[in-house]
Amino acid sequence: MTKVYVTATCPDCFEVKSRLSGNPDFDIIDICEHVRNLKEFICLRDSSPAFDPIKAGGSIGIPCFVEDDGRISFDAARFLEEELSTGASCNLDGKGC
Repeated sequence: MTKVYVTATCPDCFEVKSRLSGNPDFDIIDICEHVRNLKEFICLRDSSPAFDPIKAGGSIGIPCFVEDDGRISFDAARFLEEELSTGASCNLDGKGC
């Protein structure tokens, strides 16, 4: 099962969450729903080198897909099989979502 980290206030995440909810292949984890979810995401973000370019670009790194084998992806289109309307992950500088 692929873990999908999202938040309700991110437009890209909203679309990912709405399109993948109910699919048993995906575990949707809203990082703003509970502090436990936020801690889990922060631990992943702080420990995985996959986030280095994301952080360097000022992005948060959501939506984030963690596959069973541990691979991390930020490519929602790969999982949705088509492009999302808004594109990039949310930025801390306010240019994203």
